[in-house]
Amino acid sequence: MDVLERLFEQHFRQRAEKVKPLQGQLGGSGRTIVRLAAGQFRAIGILHSVREENVAFLEFSRHFRRHGLPVPEIYAEDLSHGAYLEEDFGDTTLFDFLGEHRAGEAIAPQAVEAYRKVVAVLPRFQIEAGRDLNYKVCYPRSSFDRQSIAWDLNYFKYYFLRLAGISFNEQALEDDFGRLTKFLLAAPHEYFLYRDFQSRNIMLHDGQPYFLDYQGGRRGALQYDIASLLYDGKADLPPELRQELLDYYLDCLAGFIKVDRAAFMEHYYAYVYVRILQALGAYGFRGFYERKTHFLQSVPYALKNLRWLAANVRLPIALPALLDALANITRSEKLQNLTSSSTTLTVRIFSFSFHRQMPVDESGNGGGFVFDARSLPNPGREEQFRALTGKDAQVIDYLRHEESVHQYLAHVFSLVDASVSTYQRRGFTNLMVSFGCTGGQHRSVYLAEQLAKHLRNTPGVEIVVRHIELEKMQQTGEAALAGNLSQ
Repeated sequence: MDVLERLFEQHFRQRAEKVKPLQGQLGGSGRTIVRLAAGQFRAIGILHSVREENVAFLEFSRHFRRHGLPVPEIYAEDLSHGAYLEEDFGDTTLFDFLGEHRAGEAIAPQAVEAYRKVVAVLPRFQIEAGRDLNYKVCYPRSSFDRQSIAWDLNYFKYYFLRLAGISFNEQALEDDFGRLTKFLLAAPHEYFLYRDFQSRNIMLHDGQPYFLDYQGGRRGALQYDIASLLYDGKADLPPELRQELLDYYLDCLAGFIKVDRAAFMEHYYAYVYVRILQALGAYGFRGFYERKTHFLQSVPYALKNLRWLAANVRLPIALPALLDALANITRSEKLQNLTSSSTTLTVRIFSFSFHRQMPVDESGNGGGFVFDARSLPNPGREEQFRALTGKDAQVIDYLRHEESVHQYLAHVFSLVDASVSTYQRRGFTNLMVSFGCTGGQHRSVYLAEQLAKHLRNTPGVEIVVRHIELEKMQQTGEAALAGNLSQ
């Protein structure tokens, strides 16, 4: 982090007063992302070890800004350390905004309007800015060509189909991959392809969209990016809205080039399929292979899209082995279990000591609550309680008789209950709540247990409790016992 703080001070002539990690380092990009702030100044800091990706993002950003596109200003960079600072657009992604303005299939007009604004900007990236872009800095390929498509399809085959236990005929599937690739490349593909044009890579600030994460951009077909946005898994847009936005996109596109709608639509759903396959490959690699199970929570939404495509779309080429494999995916009992469990909200509750590192959210959600219990009466200062913990009856009785503890818990319950209700309504699957005290043995343990007890009978909520310091004490005790037994 030192290099980011140095860049911040050099650019703003002021030392960073706050440095807050964001969730990027827990996602699929491999980047570390932090927010730095001092007074009125704020910036997002990125650390990433792949120089070629950094170069692509920085050059693309400057190019897009020259074209007046709403992307972050680059404040400072140090490529020798894989670091750069960019403009901070806040915390509201298009995905977040959609979640706040929907009730099931009903999408509020504000969210529809936000999507229309996003769709209207897309042709500017693809055509206006794409005409004079330096494609030599693209990474890992300068175009969405045969090799790029092969990587995506094999990613899907080896990391999703195989790891999910879906049966398929390998040679027949390869033959279909060849036909699909030839068909995809028959569409005009001299435009800028953003590559990851989806709701989490678009920020909303003062009602306007701003765009991030285009470092994988390259030449390609127009259909790919609009398919990425409209079939973005967890966004789960209703089919009617997808069609409305597609029509609007084609209207906007007509302001830049002559549009043959029939020719566009001939290839469109093939690009929808290949984008879904690429996403499934990513979910399989991160979820099945790397055991980052939160990535698998997106699988049910991809299956829903596959079912809709099977019922409503007939491709102009024959892909029997691929379509058969996709049908097997939608019927898979293993994947169906992912669907069944996706509505459960897991609340992970931790106790810890502030003398050590705070618990890390491994769910990929990137946050939650951290409550500081050091303002409460401390049983650890009294001799009769020192060897005990917040799970022992004497300590529980002591804290129960403290009015400040009751007031504290009332506030905690109110905050957490509100989040649980909202998370369930929006389909989120993970919430983290941590309690810290001086030693992590008494107050934090008691509070964690009380919250777990409070939430345990909430429908659709699974509780996981961990006491970090008590686990260390137990491990130390077991090690000592093993040592004594070995003597």
